Amino acid sequence: MRIFLLLDRYLPHPLSSANMFHDLAGELLRLGHQVTIITGEPNLTTDINISKENDIKIIRVRSGNLKQISRIVRAINEIQLPRLIWKYAHKFFEQNSCDLVIYYSPTIFWSSLVRKIKAVNKCGSYLVLRDLFPQWALDAGLLRQSNPIYWYFKWNELKLYRSADIIGVQSPANLNYFLKSSLEKKYNLEVLFNWTNTHFQYESSSKFRSQFGLQDKVIFIYGGNFGIAQDVDNILRLAMSVRSEKKIFFLLIGEGSEYDRIERTIKQNNLQNIKILTAVSHDEYLKILTECDVGLITLRKDLKTQNFPGKMLGYMQLKKPMLASINPGNDFSQIVHQYNAGIACENGDDESFRKHMLELARDQELRHQMGMNAYKLLHDKFSVTSAAQQILKHFSKGYSSYNKIED
Repeated sequence: MRIFLLLDRYLPHPLSSANMFHDLAGELLRLGHQVTIITGEPNLTTDINISKENDIKIIRVRSGNLKQISRIVRAINEIQLPRLIWKYAHKFFEQNSCDLVIYYSPTIFWSSLVRKIKAVNKCGSYLVLRDLFPQWALDAGLLRQSNPIYWYFKWNELKLYRSADIIGVQSPANLNYFLKSSLEKKYNLEVLFNWTNTHFQYESSSKFRSQFGLQDKVIFIYGGNFGIAQDVDNILRLAMSVRSEKKIFFLLIGEGSEYDRIERTIKQNNLQNIKILTAVSHDEYLKILTECDVGLITLRKDLKTQNFPGKMLGYMQLKKPMLASINPGNDFSQIVHQYNAGIACENGDDESFRKHMLELARDQELRHQMGMNAYKLLHDKFSVTSAAQQILKHFSKGYSSYNKIED
């Protein structure tokens, strides 16, 4: 099949979505399919760039920035992205047919572009849904139902779902969102776990520990987005509570709307046991991760939607145990404890978070065993091979039908 992969940003941006679609593209190529990645790129000097990387065609269209900017500007740039892709790449779509388009959310504004691609090609569509927005913004208090902006986002969310023949949510709990919203009968839903390449060998050539004098430290790393939903302040409180523990160090790597504020908080509190770095390339991130000991995950306690954060894939890949402080009812807690691949507690229980962190910091054998279990969990549940097969099974005999629900 000829398959389009559509996402807001691709490599070299160090995002879990970019890495997941990179691995998916490679697996689809291995299975004999023709793959084209279509994405936005804020750093382009031309309107469109078409390249070929490892036999995968990549269409990059100049777009607005989506990180390190205000939420209003980001929303505007996300709204404009599908229009810009169609404006500069429509000739490509008209001259190069596809049998299936697989697209990633966030963003929620893909509907118009996906419908145009389907109209041209009479192809199938699969939505990889990783973010239940605007629901999480409502839970976090960023939006109110009385705000017209909320209803504008909600309208686009429902349009997004209607553009998909199949929707893959990332956890069983996410299915409850549709059940409670009385939406489950309108859409073809299934659980599609996050994925990564499990055929992976990596040896560090990073000098991170020696560069920063951390040779004798147990390093807890957080790699990913610094946003409202992540509540990285959770980790700052943890670091403050153990600032007298000389063997423990925290490393934060990433980007997002909260980055500057987190950096200021670290400086204002003179925290010597924590370092924050801007996002690095995926390759460099993995080099640094090999030198760390425990992977951190944090999610706001008032979130009602559940997910498996993409950052856990890198932790599992490199056999790192996971320490999580997350919202109540999150499926992540059940699966990580089932495999004994780490420890999860509820955000807000700072004492338990601190207790489990100290337990991992002081027991090297526990870290090793949980890291091995995390690697087994990766192979059992989160392989790109199983994800690709799950998506393709819906379209193996051709799929040209549209959802019958109108706008």
